[in-house]
Amino acid sequence: MGIRVNPRTTQKIAKVVIWSAAILVLLLLFTIIIYILSKGIPHITWQFLTEIPSDMGKSGGILSAIVGTLAVTIVAIVVATPLGVGTAFYLTEYTRESGVTKIIRFSAESLAGIPSIVYGLFGFIFFVTYLKLGWSILSGGLTLAVMILPTIIRTSEEAIRTVPPMYREVSFSLGGTKWQTMTKVLIPSALPGIATGIILGIGRCVAETAAIILTAGSALQMPTSLFSPARTLAVHFYILASEGISLENAYATAAILIILILLINIGANLLVNRVVAKRR
Repeated sequence: MGIRVNPRTTQKIAKVVIWSAAILVLLLLFTIIIYILSKGIPHITWQFLTEIPSDMGKSGGILSAIVGTLAVTIVAIVVATPLGVGTAFYLTEYTRESGVTKIIRFSAESLAGIPSIVYGLFGFIFFVTYLKLGWSILSGGLTLAVMILPTIIRTSEEAIRTVPPMYREVSFSLGGTKWQTMTKVLIPSALPGIATGIILGIGRCVAETAAIILTAGSALQMPTSLFSPARTLAVHFYILASEGISLENAYATAAILIILILLINIGANLLVNRVVAKRR
């Protein structure tokens, strides 16, 4: 016979293990963030934020990289959000479980596991070469849109499924159409979950390197249009650090990257909370 353990003891052990794992993850996260910020913030100046990189990034600033990062990310989110959310609503509200829905879900899950370098190769072959968009913000943004699409689809689908069926029944009983139910009831109720997927997509776009190098390029000059090549902050940091051009500027770029991601997350959460509060 096996040894029987008191359920309360099991509960205490499980709680200790779970809390220990959570604390360990937080310690690792804060250690990395604090280390990078402590190394990078002392090298951040006004000139560093407002000047264009020069001498391969050894001198000058990162203004063009900031603009490139924001431009590529905006293109990706503008393209991926309606496609991802629309697909999620189709899977949950406009069709029943069938072979088609299973194929769509399987495809989304498969796309989520593909390495970013493969997306970069696809973007280079299709957007840069076949469509002749060249190394540009548009090529990079479209490639990132394809890359983050599975994340937005899955998170939006799960968020829509969490809306109680009673909400749909009440809307239909009052004479609401499918479209009115979706726009007036489901989207406001599922907005926090949908926003979470979009925020995750933004984070992945901002931090991406391999796919960007192959599609948007790594030009140091300021982009002037969607068809201009651009260098993002992540690519700039990677090149500076991997080629040993300037570790000081690399740490400063990484610090700006962390701060930018933090500001985007905080701003998005505040916006979603305000919208939800107004809806309520």
